[in-house]
Amino acid sequence: MNNLGIGPVGLSGQQLISDSLCLQRFDPGLGLLASMNPLMGGISLVPPPPAPPDMPVVKEIIHSKSCTLFPQNPNLPPPSTRECPPGCKTVFVGGLPENATEELVREVFDPCGEIIAIRKSKKNFCHIRFSEEFMVDKAMYLSGYRMRIGSSTDKKDSGRIHVDFAQARDDLYEWECQQRLLAREERHRRKVHEDRLRPPSPPPIVHFSEHEAAMLAERLKDDHNFSEATVVLFTWIDRGEVNRRTANHFYSMIQSANGHVRRLMSEKAQHEEEMEHAKEVFKNALLAILNQFEQITAVFTAATRQKAWDHFSKAQRKNVDIWRKQCEELRNAHSEEIMGIRREEEMEMSDDEEDENPSKRLRTEENGVCDQTQASLKEENDSLRWQLEAYRNEVELLRREQRGGGGGGGGRYDEDPPVIQSSEVQIQLLQKNMHNMQQQLLSLQEQLRSKEAELEEARAEHRYLEGGVASLRDQVSPTERGLKGLTQSPDRERRSEVIMRGGVASEKEALLLGIISTFLHVHPFGANLEYLWSYIQRLDSKVSPVDLQCLMVRLPSMFRQELSGVGATLEKRWKFCGFDSLGSA
Repeated sequence: MNNLGIGPVGLSGQQLISDSLCLQRFDPGLGLLASMNPLMGGISLVPPPPAPPDMPVVKEIIHSKSCTLFPQNPNLPPPSTRECPPGCKTVFVGGLPENATEELVREVFDPCGEIIAIRKSKKNFCHIRFSEEFMVDKAMYLSGYRMRIGSSTDKKDSGRIHVDFAQARDDLYEWECQQRLLAREERHRRKVHEDRLRPPSPPPIVHFSEHEAAMLAERLKDDHNFSEATVVLFTWIDRGEVNRRTANHFYSMIQSANGHVRRLMSEKAQHEEEMEHAKEVFKNALLAILNQFEQITAVFTAATRQKAWDHFSKAQRKNVDIWRKQCEELRNAHSEEIMGIRREEEMEMSDDEEDENPSKRLRTEENGVCDQTQASLKEENDSLRWQLEAYRNEVELLRREQRGGGGGGGGRYDEDPPVIQSSEVQIQLLQKNMHNMQQQLLSLQEQLRSKEAELEEARAEHRYLEGGVASLRDQVSPTERGLKGLTQSPDRERRSEVIMRGGVASEKEALLLGIISTFLHVHPFGANLEYLWSYIQRLDSKVSPVDLQCLMVRLPSMFRQELSGVGATLEKRWKFCGFDSLGSA
């Protein structure tokens, strides 16, 4: 079958060419054109694959019941067509024979698809409207054919037909309706998608009433409903529901909300404690894992020794070596993780610094404890004072209301005696609370005085210990000087005096001092003693690390020793600070 549903045959009744060459965009098995995009203008066909330029498209002779269609010369250019209008379902057919009828035109173009209407003119042309857009392409395939009616050779029974796109208002209207339908569907789909992603609206807040206020006060006391209740309370206050008549209700609800502060602080402290416990458990687990890594590394180290290594084969040695390197890499990464955890914690001071400044550390700890105690006592004192002021203001307000009610009219006491009794009971309760808070305030003040007295005693004891240490140093220093005087010669005595004053004793030390200063100046982050000695040993192999350290210790205004690193990587580094001392001077 060909693209029009008619078997292309020649005069002998055999098919001339294959169906694939008849119309390359048409699939004979499906009876449809290539895929179309409805959002593009017209039928928007996918362009066909380019045909070879030297291969003309060969069309076949089409036989029908009343006429025969002969194709044009394949070497001639294809018939020209106008631009396809959007939604085109109507074609213009010109060049019809004079004796062609509407039934003949329907017979020729009926294989292209369902024909809705044919409007034929007396001037050898007509318009054909199909039901679908793809049928227009099948009709365009017949453009250029020469039609012969029957077997007549008369001029009125033959003609070369020309098929082209036609502009019809019905086609354009249907296409616009289809586009509007697609746009409505797209808007509906987008709206459904947005509605699905839109968060749900919050529930409406009820308006204030005494009944709702009583229910809200109960919910404020419940820990589970506290968050929702505070939202309602905030909305009421923000709306302006607070007035003279409802002030007491709102005050009681605000007081209930304030009562959750201690609960929240206790929960926070509990969570912090759980977090610290979890950190400690995690740290212990990491240390246990690191210990096992060390044991595995020790096993590999023992296996690589000569007495065991010689008994393994070459492949076994290669595997053991690979395993050992992997284990060492994992151990180093694990060790770095533990060191990172230690850096986050408070860094401990070395044993040397603790021996040098024990009094300073003791003073710092005492000051820290004292500051924490004073801060906590001051906070409690302030909170009690604020509550006491609030109770006083409330009592004063109730007294003024009672005086105003008594002076305004005498019938009020007779009409509302329960109100007066309730206000008197409330005043008594407030006075009792004031008395209790005053007692608490006095007890806190007594505790503060006792803590200050203990702190003064500790400071006095600390000063006494400092005096004892200074006296011991004074007793030891003459003995050291006497021993040094017995062993030193006069030249060495002069040199020791220069050394005690912080000067330079010889020209060699001056040169050495310049080299050390230059080296440390180009190392702004400092250098340890071994690194400095390895550099100077290239210049003078007789210099020892002890000589370098003694020279730098004698000049504290030029060289300063600092600690860097954490834990196992802790080391002492020397830095050049001569310019800092010069600027301060």
